[in-house]
Amino acid sequence: MTFTDVHTGYGYDDLPRLMSLMTGDEKHGPAATSTLDVVWVLYDRVLRVSAEGVDAPGRDRFLLSKGHGPMAYYAVLAAKGFFPESLLAGFGAYDSPLGHHPDRVLVPGVEISSGSLGHGLPLAVGSALGLRARGLSGAAVWVLVGDAELDEGSNHEAIAYAGAVGLERLHAVVVDNGSASHGRPGGIAARFEAAGWSTATVDGRDHEALYEAYTAPHPGRPHVVVARVEAKV
Repeated sequence: MTFTDVHTGYGYDDLPRLMSLMTGDEKHGPAATSTLDVVWVLYDRVLRVSAEGVDAPGRDRFLLSKGHGPMAYYAVLAAKGFFPESLLAGFGAYDSPLGHHPDRVLVPGVEISSGSLGHGLPLAVGSALGLRARGLSGAAVWVLVGDAELDEGSNHEAIAYAGAVGLERLHAVVVDNGSASHGRPGGIAARFEAAGWSTATVDGRDHEALYEAYTAPHPGRPHVVVARVEAKV
C-alpha cells in the first residue's frame, strides 16, 4: 500500500495532537501513552527503517507485542511518513486499516499483527534467528512488551533461548507501568540477566536515557531495556 499525501515534517510535540485524532478505545489510553516516548525515540533516533524501505531485506524490524491500545504507535508511524495523518481519524472504523490491534497486512511498516499477549518476544526470537540464517547480520530486531505481558509463559521460553544462543541482534523494550499481577523477585531486569541478557533500566520518559540504553554495546548477548513509566491507575 502506497500513499501520495504523506507529510513528514512532524516532531515529538505533534504526537499528542495526532493521538487525539483517534477515539473510541479510551479504555486502552494508558496502554498507548505508556509507550509513546519509547517508540518515538526508537523511530526517531535508532531504527534503520523508513517509509520508502518497509520491505528492504536489511531493515531493522520493530515488533509491537503490546498491541492493545496502538494509538501511540500509529501516531509515530504517521509522523514518520508511513501513512498520511488523514487515516488517523478513521481509527477503529470498519473500513479503516487502523484497527484496535495492528494488522501487518493493512498498515505499512507494521511487522506483526498483535494484541494477543505473549507472542511478540517469541516472534522476535524467530525473526532474529531467520536474519542470522540469511546472513543479514546488520539488521536488528526490536520488540516492545509490557510488564504484565511477561506473566505469559511463552516469554520465559523466549528469554531463556535467546540468552543461551547469544542473539546479539535481538533487543527487547519492557514498558513497566506496574501492572503485572505477579512480578519477579529482584525485578524485571534480573529475570533477563539470569538468562544471559545485557540489561538497562531507565526512566521511560527520558529521551536521552532511552537513547543511551538503546545504543549501549552488548557483544554476544541480547539486550533488554526496562523503561519505567508512571503506574497504571
